[in-house]
Amino acid sequence: MQQEIKLDPLTASSSFSQWINKNFKFLPPTFITLVLLVGQITYGILDSYLNVVVAIATCILAELILARVLLGQWKNIASSYMTGTSVAMLIRSTVAWPYFFTALLSILSKYVLRYKGKHLWNPSDFGITWMLAMQSPSVAGLSIQWGSNLAAVSVIWFLGLIVVNRAKRMHVTIAYVISFILLAYVRCLITGDAFLAELAPLTGPMYQLYIFLMITDPPTSVSTRKGRIIVAILVALVEFVFRLNNFIYAPFYALFIVGPLTKFIDLKWYDKTVAK
Repeated sequence: MQQEIKLDPLTASSSFSQWINKNFKFLPPTFITLVLLVGQITYGILDSYLNVVVAIATCILAELILARVLLGQWKNIASSYMTGTSVAMLIRSTVAWPYFFTALLSILSKYVLRYKGKHLWNPSDFGITWMLAMQSPSVAGLSIQWGSNLAAVSVIWFLGLIVVNRAKRMHVTIAYVISFILLAYVRCLITGDAFLAELAPLTGPMYQLYIFLMITDPPTSVSTRKGRIIVAILVALVEFVFRLNNFIYAPFYALFIVGPLTKFIDLKWYDKTVAK
């Protein structure tokens, strides 16, 4: 007689948690690759595969060279791969040069704009914001090139939540999303737009990268949980102001301003606390 095998849910959950802990370094790159693939296969968000190669290759090569020359070390390419993939997805152009310069600016910001040995800006946000602010006719940001495929979005959110939970940044994502929803309601009262229309960006790839990888970026986050929650709320508030003034790329501008300023203050405050 064949013996019946019963699975203990607690054991299965523990095994899954152990697997996540052991392989977490592969999870963020897998997450961002999944967003890219889903967006391209389902909605064709990319202008050219060549642009993806240019952005990723530029980030990886720049990271390897700058880390070796300036810091005397070889860097893991996971971070630069994620920056390059973000650049490839979040800007749009029919030519390759914007992808090269955006990727290069992103990585340069990590090694040039530093304080106390830390970089202040999220790399991809820095490069993308500067490129979009230049208002070149050759460059635009990813915006409406996405649909509302619930199955695809659900998978991406599931994996994204695992990433931020493991990185101990779930509170940042939650604080920002709640703030965004509340402020979206305020915006619809002010502008008369539909509430669901104001919420729609949260389902797109830009915001999935934004809330799971950009505002939660550990190297550019402040040092305390309470501080990170406050920063997330501040980012949402500044974005709210930009949106009211019809800035299309409001989230990038908001993080560009709030992120480095609060990181700088945090590092200064930490130095004073240690001195005492």
